[in-house]
Amino acid sequence: MKKKQIIPAIFLILIITPVTALGHVKWFATQTPVKEPIENILTPFFLLFALFIAILLGLLTQVLPKLMKIAWIQKTEKKLASYRHLSRYILKYGTAIALILQVLSSSVFAPEFKVTTMWEIYWIWITIAILVIPHHIATKIASLSLLVLFIKVLGNVGLFHILDYGYYLAIIGVLLIGKTKLEEWGFPLLYLGTGLSLCWVAVEKWVYPHLTVEIIHHHHVPTFGFEPEVFIVMAAFIEFIVGYLLVVGILNRVLSVVVTILFVLTTTIFGYTEVVGHFMIHIVLLIFIIEGVSFYHPPVAMHTNILNKVIFVSLNFIFTLSTFLLIYYRFA
Repeated sequence: MKKKQIIPAIFLILIITPVTALGHVKWFATQTPVKEPIENILTPFFLLFALFIAILLGLLTQVLPKLMKIAWIQKTEKKLASYRHLSRYILKYGTAIALILQVLSSSVFAPEFKVTTMWEIYWIWITIAILVIPHHIATKIASLSLLVLFIKVLGNVGLFHILDYGYYLAIIGVLLIGKTKLEEWGFPLLYLGTGLSLCWVAVEKWVYPHLTVEIIHHHHVPTFGFEPEVFIVMAAFIEFIVGYLLVVGILNRVLSVVVTILFVLTTTIFGYTEVVGHFMIHIVLLIFIIEGVSFYHPPVAMHTNILNKVIFVSLNFIFTLSTFLLIYYRFA
């Protein structure tokens, strides 16, 4: 690989590195959440870093196509594409395994959503049993069963909290519309649902930074020389960026692999709870690695001019960031 090709690849990996510090703060924090004053969130560093990221993402639309011309990446892309027929099976049985891990830890969907009654346990096991049946009708029945569980959890914790796990609605949707005329909308829905969920969870770290500071100190999370408060801002930006890239269709297989590796590394810090909580995300990212974005007509594809693409991605990032922060802060 030529040196000028190596540099962008290394840069992309390094810029995403802080995500290794990200566990879901609700799973590990012991303090009571206290909302940070908005003026403490919108610091000069936050605003300048947001502007830097917006420009960087705009330029990313030009860097990635060059990376995709590298011979070994093209070869890998073709190899992974040959496994696309397995994607729906991976989602189906991966969901079943995720539910097994959850019910064995007395939870459903996430470690903080505890299962407290025997009927819930039976319901989850029945859902798992139906889900593993190799027939699309059984898959649809299991997805409806999952939807009932999701609505039940929604009723217990409220809409604001359940939005952290909105990607489960996307998963349910993909399983439900399989083998129908709407099947082609499945994986784009999965991209959208997962991306929006990651963006939403990222904002939590800005609004409740003291929870993440506690986790950093308690679990001895490396901050790479940055002050914890500064590191939290940067790490949350990276998580938000990953979600944003999924939505706009820029996160291709190369970045999916990087993000998957970094999520795996978090298990060395947070242990089994991290495995239970993020197992479904690993399954989703595995599907993204296999599928790429070949089935997805991303919003950025509306523009063919280089400058228009850069401006579109940069301005939309600022708009999306502002919207998520405003809505989260208003209802937090």
